[in-house]
Amino acid sequence: MPDVLTHVLVSYTLGMLLSFRYAWLRPAHVTLVMAGALVPDLMKIQLQVPDEFVAWVLGVPFTWSPIHTLVGSTLIIGLGGLFVAPAQRPRAVALLAVGAGSHHALDLLLVTASGEAYAVFWPLLDYRPPAGDLYLSSDRWPAVVAGVSAFCVWLVARRRDSDLAPHE
Repeated sequence: MPDVLTHVLVSYTLGMLLSFRYAWLRPAHVTLVMAGALVPDLMKIQLQVPDEFVAWVLGVPFTWSPIHTLVGSTLIIGLGGLFVAPAQRPRAVALLAVGAGSHHALDLLLVTASGEAYAVFWPLLDYRPPAGDLYLSSDRWPAVVAGVSAFCVWLVARRRDSDLAPHE
């Protein structure tokens, strides 16, 4: 699925670029940015656990869809922050949010039949911003562009690390 790969590669690129600016940002932190990019797609759990099944078990209407909104992503990131040591929580939550934000930004660029993006601000607003109409989620070229960008950043990071390493 090129969509998921694209989200991970773009978040890797963002995380690495941030690591060039902030010395405290290590590879494990870049992994948090990448994990954050996958948070909105946790709604795809519905492929294994359908909405109808959860609604039947709980006895109330249910849907996984709100996870793929800013509010849903924020709630999941907040819960994810609880798995990190208290001293590291602010950084971990911020890095997860960068990844999730990049996911939402990329999804707002998708081509839609209606010309409107999804209700990213739901339940705060039912507003659907105009779709970017740049690419389909099934297109491969965004993954190629993201892969080339990630590779270039990886090369720069590798070169930078070798330049910073003490020479023997």
